[in-house]
Amino acid sequence: MTESSEAHADRMKQIQQAKKEEVKSKKIKRGIVVVNTGDGKGKSTSGFGVAVRALGHGQKVAIVQFIKGNWKTGERLFFARLPEITHVVSGDGFTWDTQDRDRDVASATRGFEAATALIEAGEHDVVILDEINVAASHGYLDPRAVAEVLRNKPDHVSVVVTGRNAPQEVIDAADTVTEMRVVKHAFAAGIRARKGVEF
Repeated sequence: MTESSEAHADRMKQIQQAKKEEVKSKKIKRGIVVVNTGDGKGKSTSGFGVAVRALGHGQKVAIVQFIKGNWKTGERLFFARLPEITHVVSGDGFTWDTQDRDRDVASATRGFEAATALIEAGEHDVVILDEINVAASHGYLDPRAVAEVLRNKPDHVSVVVTGRNAPQEVIDAADTVTEMRVVKHAFAAGIRARKGVEF
């Protein structure tokens, strides 16, 4: 049976009141650590969405990209047009492309040093560490060191960490963790990665 308009309005008022009370009960005001991990698509994309949202509020954003540094990605081209974003690229491409562990470790270390400096300086409201989970899970970075930087960030700074295989230490240091899983992916059906969607 279809709900009447009056019954619907009454039910929505009750939900609205409950939501207002729930929001009022949350008293802590500080930046958070968000981890986007899992095998599904959208981890970096979600992080870049946070960047867009923060910029919309007039906040300062920094993005440090690990691993896929030599790619001519859409986000890299876009960020170059935005003086409001501090953008650091630290990587030489996928590990199977570089085939040089020492080089990958050196690139990840440079990126982590830059990320640490950006976070500790506290001049940005949001710092996004894109694909740092991959660098840490491959052993290019010490996950404990990454977690320590996240735990000791300035109170007002939010950090978004992306990449599959997030180490447990990073997950433990986070406030919000989302695991994206594959339900279906075009690549598995033979469709090539598309500019503007995948990169």
